[in-house]
Amino acid sequence: QLQASGGGMVQPGGSLRLSCTASGRTFTSWFRQAPGKEREFVASISWSNNYIYYADSVKGRFTISRDSAKNTVYLQMNSLEPEDTAVYFCAARSSRPITSATRDPSSYYYWGQGTQVTVSS
Repeated sequence: QLQASGGGMVQPGGSLRLSCTASGRTFTSWFRQAPGKEREFVASISWSNNYIYYADSVKGRFTISRDSAKNTVYLQMNSLEPEDTAVYFCAARSSRPITSATRDPSSYYYWGQGTQVTVSS
């Protein structure tokens, strides 16, 4: 079971940190979906922290990390832009998918409820 939290409204250039609580040893990713658009991959992290991937659109601005003691995966979002406005979802699976499937939402078995992020002045 996954629980996502931390969304809110922030001005352009601001920061937010999302949290996803996930029990078990999972490969965990963040996706987002803006109104009228398909769900898109944001970032992912393996249980071992050895495999971390980012979408090109967030690379250098977002950081995904894991606190295994708390069973929590974080998404630190800096330099937020209006284009980052979306509902953010965390997703997980029990094993690392092949690289080509990492960014495919259908590769994930477990999903949390979304948390809204709004970037607006």
